[in-house]
Amino acid sequence: MNQNRFWKQAFSFVLLLLVYGVYQFGNKQAESRQPGEYDDLVSLQQAVTAKRSKVWFDETQFTVYKLLADDTKGSRHQRFLVRREGLPTLLVAHNIDLAPRAPLRPGQSLYIKGRYEWNQKGGVLHWTHHDPRGVQPGGWLRLGEEKYQ
Repeated sequence: MNQNRFWKQAFSFVLLLLVYGVYQFGNKQAESRQPGEYDDLVSLQQAVTAKRSKVWFDETQFTVYKLLADDTKGSRHQRFLVRREGLPTLLVAHNIDLAPRAPLRPGQSLYIKGRYEWNQKGGVLHWTHHDPRGVQPGGWLRLGEEKYQ
């Protein structure tokens, strides 16, 4: 009886390790993509058209259009506008209490991973930082190889 229990526990442990390994491999694959290898433009276009919010999107390329003053009410956010063909101009609210400020300039190309929220002006991209509680997938701003998360 004890031997049977041992093998069940050993099998469960090996299965758990396998699932964890697959999960970690998938995360490393997503994080190790070179800029431009993958672009989630279609998900964002669908969210804008359907006026949907709380839409997570994978790394997508944008151009910085305009730098705005930081939002200092509550959690501090670095704010700027981005453009991308096929989308309206979007506001980015990057939480600088949870992630480093990104050194941006108008006309600069960057990659963003985060969450889209629809509004009548086009929408907001946020959650461009890690989740300190580890519940949400989190996101980032990427300039070249440097991530701000």
